[in-house]
Amino acid sequence: MIQPQGFEQRSIMTSLGKMAYYTSTGALWQENTSKTTGKETLVFLHGFGGGSSAYEWSKVYPAFAAEYRILAPDLIGWGQSEHPARNYTIDDYLTTIREFFEQTCTEPVSAIASSLTAAFTIRVAITHPNLFKSLILVTPAGLSDFGEDYSRSLFAQIVSVPIVDRLLYSTGIATSGGIRSFLEQRQFAQSNRVYEEIVQAYLTSAQQHNAEYAALSFVRGDLCFDLSLYIQQLLTPTAIIWGQKSQFTGPDIGRRLAEKNPQAIRAFQPLEDVGLTPQLELPSVTIGLIRRFLALLNE
Repeated sequence: MIQPQGFEQRSIMTSLGKMAYYTSTGALWQENTSKTTGKETLVFLHGFGGGSSAYEWSKVYPAFAAEYRILAPDLIGWGQSEHPARNYTIDDYLTTIREFFEQTCTEPVSAIASSLTAAFTIRVAITHPNLFKSLILVTPAGLSDFGEDYSRSLFAQIVSVPIVDRLLYSTGIATSGGIRSFLEQRQFAQSNRVYEEIVQAYLTSAQQHNAEYAALSFVRGDLCFDLSLYIQQLLTPTAIIWGQKSQFTGPDIGRRLAEKNPQAIRAFQPLEDVGLTPQLELPSVTIGLIRRFLALLNE
């Protein structure tokens, strides 16, 4: 897998197996390696989709490594983490995300998370607020928000057919052409922002042994839920970034979610001409916004 200079891969054991993560290390980021123990921690959590992994944040998190201890995991079923052959559930991710924070962080931390994983992180923060100092979330959505049931969509129904699901994954998702087409047509607002390294990183993750299990659980809708039923319970200071051209969940849904809890959600920032993953499409802008929101939320 592709990882930035000055970072190494480590792992923890969760209840579902090994979870790999990337962390800053060595003299590239500090003159005295003992100083890393005093740094605050930033945790970057990737979203879901064919070939997702911590690579999604790899153009952003190195910008913070000189000031923070960086952790960027591959969630269970994705990237270099273990891929148990199972139908994944919402509780699987609520549990393993919580376990990751409990095992790697001794103090409340700032978490930066994307899409459905950001919605899971909200639920973990509701039940375990002691783990979090602040949240910066990119397009946090349960994908069945305000009663819209994604699992009833035509695509979700097709992917729910046995044999057909794995055929679609192997021929339409876990291929270079399938990944490039999805990135250009659905994930990014501008297709010319998709370059070969991004395609190869997603392809490598998508072709891991048993990678289809987590991906198919996602596209079937097994992991989707109505975030609007939970978000009012959030107490952690939060900022939200939302690409105006996100095709899966538009910014109107984001504004409605933010309006349900203005006490916790201190900022809602739409981004023009950006799709689902501004951290890949416009990483420098995303870095600037994260810096701004860290200062705002952690005053």
